Amino acid sequence: MREKIRMGLIGGGKGAFIGAVHRMAASLDGLIEICCGALSSNPETAISSGKDIFLPENRTYTSYTEMITAESKLPVSERMHFVSIVTPNNVHFEPAMMALDHGFHVVIDKPITLTLDEAKALAQKAEETGLTVCLTHTYSGYPMVKQAKYLVAKGDLGKIRKVVVEYPQGWLSQPAPNENKQAAWRADPSKSGISGCMADVGTHAAHLAEYISGLKITKICADLNIVVEDRLLDDDGNLLLKFDNGANGLLMASQIAAGEENAIKIYVYGEKGGLEWHQMEPNTLTVKWLDQPMQVYRTGTSYMSDIAKANTRTPSGHPEGYLEAFANLYKNFALTLNANLTGEKPTEAMLDFPTVVEGVRGMAFIENVVASSKSDQKWYDFKI
Repeated sequence: MREKIRMGLIGGGKGAFIGAVHRMAASLDGLIEICCGALSSNPETAISSGKDIFLPENRTYTSYTEMITAESKLPVSERMHFVSIVTPNNVHFEPAMMALDHGFHVVIDKPITLTLDEAKALAQKAEETGLTVCLTHTYSGYPMVKQAKYLVAKGDLGKIRKVVVEYPQGWLSQPAPNENKQAAWRADPSKSGISGCMADVGTHAAHLAEYISGLKITKICADLNIVVEDRLLDDDGNLLLKFDNGANGLLMASQIAAGEENAIKIYVYGEKGGLEWHQMEPNTLTVKWLDQPMQVYRTGTSYMSDIAKANTRTPSGHPEGYLEAFANLYKNFALTLNANLTGEKPTEAMLDFPTVVEGVRGMAFIENVVASSKSDQKWYDFKI
């Protein structure tokens, strides 16, 4: 019998932007309930944050170690099924490893860990335990992104020749005030890792390029920049790319593009035509043909592919956006867990979410980009 999937939240307390997004996304389809949490490393904040979202007092924990240990001792019918980790990058690896060691599945924000070695160790642990890890590369959850992937995989565009992906933001165009918690940890190498902008948004762009095209990046020529004085990590970068079918590409990610909001966009060009998708107009996919008029696909219409329909909730003309895309990852993850709990085989549609495999590639992307930028080589091989 199917049951509601129980979620424990690590991080995401007061003052955390992404924690609220995870809670809303997880709850949207009624498949998941938040049953416990360790919402802050500060005990007082953890307790008050738990009260704010009506967690039971006895399941509001003051550390992730306390939560995972206590939950593992509860009856199977009561304990959480998985943890969702929404902390800064330096607090991803240890709670994820502990959760897997105690038999809990994991949802984790990108980038998956602080280093590539940690990502590989986490992948090994997931394989050993047979547990599921979902990585929240949000943009792959949009219906029109799935439609784009479908058209490419079907061969409608022919052999892919070029992929261009941009992720410009402007929120770090000036030095951030000390009280801006979201900016502070992203600019701190001890919390963010060896990269700032490329780790934060460049990984999203790289994943989107590989997800839609079905190709893998094999070579990189990177130029990372620190534009705002006294920053310790990159806030801007430009990449040339080579893919495993011989296609070439461009990736630009910037957090100092003054005036830009969250303008990720992608262009994929094949022998017969190209497609274009913009996150800030997410319900539209434009397809341009070499020998026929341009087509405009719209979310919720009857002509969409089955995979796009499976990730759409409302009729055409009723916009779906960021929260719904985020929720698609949680929905597919929850359906996969429920199938496993009932002894069924998850369908291809259920399994359509990023995993620890994409997490390892994301960490490899960061390390290869940083190494390429420091190197005098024109082309730097993508190594994992």
